[in-house]
Amino acid sequence: LGFVFQSFNLLPRTSARENVELPLLYGRHQLSNQQLRERADRVLASVGLQGREEHHPSQLSGGQQQRVAIARALINDPEVLLADEPTGNLDSRTSIEIMGIFQELNGRGITIVMVTHESDIAAYAQRNVVLRDGLVLNDFAVAERRNAVVEMERLTTSARDERE
Repeated sequence: LGFVFQSFNLLPRTSARENVELPLLYGRHQLSNQQLRERADRVLASVGLQGREEHHPSQLSGGQQQRVAIARALINDPEVLLADEPTGNLDSRTSIEIMGIFQELNGRGITIVMVTHESDIAAYAQRNVVLRDGLVLNDFAVAERRNAVVEMERLTTSARDERE
């Protein structure tokens, strides 16, 4: 089980690598320092942070900090990832990037349970369960699921066209 929070909850005086290694230090794993480093670096690379391993949270953008938090949640190879408002503190473009990571993880077989109040973000999911006051109001498959890769390509093309 992995957890991703809206506020990232990174340790400010530790590097991205050390933040990602943290769950392994409290687990049953008996890994050498080299094994810890290799595993953390692999997971950081998988969320697009290769080359940022030694950066501290204050040296990273909000989106990069959320990627560190996602990497930390993935370090123990969870089958389920719980995400509480993972895009709540991010701009639109970065939110789409994070949803792209979640869609890729889901494609690899990881179940993502995400809480959001943003209907545009919920549209990236396969299924939506709408709750109010602890009761299920609606439970449905998303008919026209948004694809983060396509959305990013559209944004990139649009930005390039504006520059020309």
